[in-house]
Amino acid sequence: MEISWEIVLCVAIAGLVHYLVYVFVMGKRPKSIVGRHVVVTGGSKGIGLCLAVECAMKGANVTVIARDEKMLSGAVALMEVIRQRPDQKFQYRSLDIGGDYDRVAQVLEEIEEGFGPIYTLINCAGMAICGVFEEVSVQDVHKLMNVNFFGTYNCTRYVLPKMKKAGEGIIVITASQAAMFGIFGYGPYSATKYALRAMAETIAMESREHGVSVTLAMPCDTNTPGFEEEEKSKPRETKIISGGGGLIEPEVMARAILKDALKGNFTSTVGAESWLITTLGGGLLPWDGFFTNLLHSIAIGPLRLFSYGLHKYFNSIIRKCAREDKTKSTSE
Repeated sequence: MEISWEIVLCVAIAGLVHYLVYVFVMGKRPKSIVGRHVVVTGGSKGIGLCLAVECAMKGANVTVIARDEKMLSGAVALMEVIRQRPDQKFQYRSLDIGGDYDRVAQVLEEIEEGFGPIYTLINCAGMAICGVFEEVSVQDVHKLMNVNFFGTYNCTRYVLPKMKKAGEGIIVITASQAAMFGIFGYGPYSATKYALRAMAETIAMESREHGVSVTLAMPCDTNTPGFEEEEKSKPRETKIISGGGGLIEPEVMARAILKDALKGNFTSTVGAESWLITTLGGGLLPWDGFFTNLLHSIAIGPLRLFSYGLHKYFNSIIRKCAREDKTKSTSE
């Protein structure tokens, strides 16, 4: 069969496009954290602990911050077991990072005196309290905001000017898929995560020219102690809606977050469903690279129909639960 020059040209162009996509999107070289000081908040359990372990395995000097001293000491003991260098250092601090800023700044300054400047800050402290919006207590809403938002704000506020001055640094802000899509039963919790998303977008725009990269991590449901606690307060509708996506293991999530952070990617997700929701909900996110944006511009139109179907499906679950509750209350 005779092959025309047009076919050869089309194949060559397609091959070139795929190569360029790989080079500019997939082929970023990760930064090294060997011998650098990494601070992980929420580093005593769950994704935070797994991130601390991943950083230790890459040769970093790691400080973990949380409130439970027993679990913190266990985290440090675990990192000691996987030590990569004889001079590698690990430590912990018990601290309420959502409290007074001056106290947080004081502790972080003391940490730097022993381990050197913070090169990477991984904000992973967080909690979830679910419930229908008006049924979540005002006290719990303030607790959510203090832990999720102000805990990240306080630590980031301290390191950011230092990183800008040094001309280098990595900041990870851990939000959630709830930062992309408001879902039944996640009202106040989702509001704190939307706030983190806005913080990350703002800092990324302000800091890029100063050599500081920002990664917004948006984990889906992950098999952690925090998720087990979250399940206790979830309304029935929320459990059905969120249950379809399954659970990701924290080690998988941590590896993905650290990989994206070291490559300087702004977003970090795991799984097709998370990618779809992030793509649809993050039209103005600072996506890296021309080809990534080209892909999104082609995909978002058809995917908008997917989001319409998703809303219809979620609303059908809510209506079904409402009918069942009404039938139950009538029979009683």
